[in-house]
Amino acid sequence: MRSDDLQGEPSLAEIVREWGRIGCVGFGGPPAHVALFRELCVERNGWLSDAAFERAIAATNLLPGPASTQLAIYCAWRLRGGWGALLGGLCFIVPGLVLILALSALFLAGSPPAWLLGAGRGAGAAVAAVAVRAGVGLAVPIWLRAGRSRGRVLAYGLAGAAAAALAGPWLVLVLLACGAVELADRRLAGGLAGPHLLSAPALWRLARPAIDWSSHLRLPLLAAGADPGGTAALVWSSAKVGALAFGGGFVIVPLLQGDAVGAYHWMTHAQFLNAVALGQVTPGPVTHTVAAVGYSAAGVAGGLLAALVAFAPSFSFVLLGARRFERMLVNERVLAFLAGAAPCAAGAIIGAAIPLTTALSETWEFVVLGAAAVSLLVLRRGVVGTLLLAGLAGAVAGGLGAPIPR
Repeated sequence: MRSDDLQGEPSLAEIVREWGRIGCVGFGGPPAHVALFRELCVERNGWLSDAAFERAIAATNLLPGPASTQLAIYCAWRLRGGWGALLGGLCFIVPGLVLILALSALFLAGSPPAWLLGAGRGAGAAVAAVAVRAGVGLAVPIWLRAGRSRGRVLAYGLAGAAAAALAGPWLVLVLLACGAVELADRRLAGGLAGPHLLSAPALWRLARPAIDWSSHLRLPLLAAGADPGGTAALVWSSAKVGALAFGGGFVIVPLLQGDAVGAYHWMTHAQFLNAVALGQVTPGPVTHTVAAVGYSAAGVAGGLLAALVAFAPSFSFVLLGARRFERMLVNERVLAFLAGAAPCAAGAIIGAAIPLTTALSETWEFVVLGAAAVSLLVLRRGVVGTLLLAGLAGAVAGGLGAPIPR
């Protein structure tokens, strides 16, 4: 895998050790992961140049799915080819996966003590504030780059927010629709007279049939004789997370919530909030949340299956397409599609705060949510620390006998 940008070559054993270390200490989500891999690959060992690492970030941010996972896989691919990508990606993912499955057994099964339930519910109460922060963090740079396209960007964001709040299981259709509309709009803008394809009413006309058709999309699954809440449904839900989650890891929340709570009833609202919180406070990618959902659906086997399906596209994108990443960075069609899908994803993350908030029922939970919002949005404190404090508040509430929804 040598090139002008490659300044060294680690052994496979070094990749296993270093990528595994980051998988164990990588708290804080994608920004922390990017910083850790930059320190490892560029600053400390000189395995990649600054320019090569920046191109890796740009390329993986264009892909759907968990960007930091794909960055881990791609950097290992650049250094040691296919085997490096497989080993590096697995070592980055597995530590957090093992931890979240163990925590799922505590929080989502059996009859844990009141203080432990309270800890999970307290952390879960803060998740709506985390969603708003994540969505705003994604939306601001998109808005600043939009220029004269801000009207369209706003319409895409509103469509994503509405879909996340009202049609969670089929948000993916609206994401794809926004990307397709932007692509078509740019194709026509240079040569055809008349208004742009996209306006807020036009986008609603496009999104509404997609939502209405959602019931028909279940027919192939049911016609095949599959249990509508069984393995096939879990695979489909996990596949959406891995292959179609444009806009970063937190967009999995609206993608998963409709399936896990509404469509298939694998979890209660309270358990889903716990699962999202667990995905935030464990190291590695936020996409680990899908393993908690899988655990709730079918135990440890379900958690492992959900993780396998959700992460498989990331390995496939890199192993099959990494040689074409440089061309993808300048492909106008790819960039046009993402110009529609990305603001929709940002809106969906913010919109997910609505059902996450309405899932709360106790006064003390709303107090925790308010405190978390101040911590994250006003004081700009870290997500992991805020969730841990929210969990501590919940544990105290549970220990004092406050009502704990299940």
